[in-house]
Amino acid sequence: TLYIMKNRTGLIVVLLLLLTKSGFAQQKDELTVQEFYDSFSNITILKEAFIDASPEDRKDGIKVGELGVDSGNKEMILKLAQEMTTSTDTIIDSFLIHHKGKLLFEFYNRRGRIDVIHPQASATKSLTSLALGRAIELGYLTMSDLDKPLTKVLKELDPTKFIAGAEKITLNQALTSTTGIRISDEQREKMEQTPSLFQGQRHVQAMLEHSTPITEASQVFKYGDGVDIAMQVIDAVVPGSAKDFIKNEFFNKMGITDYVWLTDEINGLPASGWRSSITSRDMIKLGVMAINKGKWNGKQLISEAYITKAISRVLRRDEVDVFGGGKDVSNQGYGYFWWNGDLSYGNKSYYSASAQGGGGQYIVLIEELDLIIVTTGHNNDGNAFLQIIAEHIIPAFLK
Repeated sequence: TLYIMKNRTGLIVVLLLLLTKSGFAQQKDELTVQEFYDSFSNITILKEAFIDASPEDRKDGIKVGELGVDSGNKEMILKLAQEMTTSTDTIIDSFLIHHKGKLLFEFYNRRGRIDVIHPQASATKSLTSLALGRAIELGYLTMSDLDKPLTKVLKELDPTKFIAGAEKITLNQALTSTTGIRISDEQREKMEQTPSLFQGQRHVQAMLEHSTPITEASQVFKYGDGVDIAMQVIDAVVPGSAKDFIKNEFFNKMGITDYVWLTDEINGLPASGWRSSITSRDMIKLGVMAINKGKWNGKQLISEAYITKAISRVLRRDEVDVFGGGKDVSNQGYGYFWWNGDLSYGNKSYYSASAQGGGGQYIVLIEELDLIIVTTGHNNDGNAFLQIIAEHIIPAFLK
């Protein structure tokens, strides 16, 4: 549903949405970061939430069903949705539920729309991870390459100029944010001010030259560490560019054509940690593919070995680090740019894996229940959505 306003700002929004629907969004490299976020913040706040317990079949590759008929407790989910329309604690733009192969519920509120792309924030890291898994499936990289030094994959690096310990960093450590690379604010500012000096692999080279020494003590989890390296590897191993690979070999294969993925100002590659936008339904597609071990419409899109590892608990995190957590969320961990944790209801816990982005972006997989939950939001960093899933959504799908 496109929301048309009669003032000048509204006309700009409508033009942007029309361009997005035509696929033009894929080519919008000229967008500045400010324009990227302004295009979303200018969308009109809905006066009433759109709630649908029998989603429309939009011929987009997503099978649909009816909540309460195919599965799920309709009364419980509708009650939760109504509470979300007035809540000031958990403010979301969209909320979708997919269960046992069918999309059963759609909710759009505030700036959420069924056919409008939504900024993914740090969930972009999980998309970057999936793109790497696609490169592995196509044979451009192997699982064993993940444990080799970066110089075995990034051939333009010069290890003779590395700081101590950098020559041993692996892609596996990059994917788990444990490289140990620590760049000073001064060096980072230099990169931002003179990006022409750090295009492509020169960005990684600079990080490995100017980091503090890499030690066993420094190679601990630091959120966001390594994601730039993952995109560099994609760009290095695939034919053509990472940008074209994501478009043609990843997104297009899933019918994801309305999106924005901005270019990183420093290295000239697709931004690996944030600044992508896709629709909520396309987030569901990614969840379906991930929960099906990398298969989309019966075809292996992402390496099964890779996706299994990506959404597993490779690292264990302290309980205080649980994002979106609460009393029924425990054992948080980290895979390959995917979070995970146990969600408890009654005397049983359910393992969940999730793409997560600040503001309320989630793709949550609960494999044991064949359940996928997607949300988007903005100005919502204090939400506890994993707790909401444990407390209100899981019990609605236990029978």
